[in-house]
Amino acid sequence: MRVVLADDSVLLREGIARLLAGEGFEVVAQVGDAEALLAAVEQERPDVAVVDIRMPPTHTVEGLRAAHEIRKRHPAMGVLVLSQHLESRYAVELLEGGRGVGYLLKERVGDVHEFTEAVRRVAAGGSAVDAEVVARLLRRPRRRDPVKDLSGREREVLALMAEGRSNQAITARLFLNAKTVETHVRNVFTKLEILQEPDDHRRVLAVLAYLQSPSKKAGDPPAG
Repeated sequence: MRVVLADDSVLLREGIARLLAGEGFEVVAQVGDAEALLAAVEQERPDVAVVDIRMPPTHTVEGLRAAHEIRKRHPAMGVLVLSQHLESRYAVELLEGGRGVGYLLKERVGDVHEFTEAVRRVAAGGSAVDAEVVARLLRRPRRRDPVKDLSGREREVLALMAEGRSNQAITARLFLNAKTVETHVRNVFTKLEILQEPDDHRRVLAVLAYLQSPSKKAGDPPAG
């Protein structure tokens, strides 16, 4: 799996590159700013770009803008954005772009399995949303509640979907059998009226509905 890595911190960039290489990824380019990132993506056409949200010259949202531009130019390419600080609105913006997107806090890089699984999911067209982002969005008041008709177990399943977990991972986390999880996922799609899309994209649409729902009480954490 081919990766382009963008971060203005040379030490962090080198560390992530070594970590990914050790897990079987091919890091085809390392860059330190958004302009170089876009050029590397055009030249290398990787499976996924791992992008720092804040890069030169202003260190605000250059990485996020570059991520959106990559999605516009190459909709089949995965983009995983890393952030030093929790900025949940950016996660929602990325998910609204469709499949193959992710948003993680940089501290997750220390968990090699979690980080590399997120990179693989995003490269394969799935999503990966930091659990802390999910928790914060659940605590935020909303006027619209599209998931109010879901059962408690269906909300647990959807909370794990919001983190980008596969049905197999949800099965293991909730100690359910595969058929039961498939039924819950199907019920989620039906109740949210997400019926006529490919399954991976329906998961993204369901996650968006969940992240914008006030249906849990303030301070209630996501499943798991």
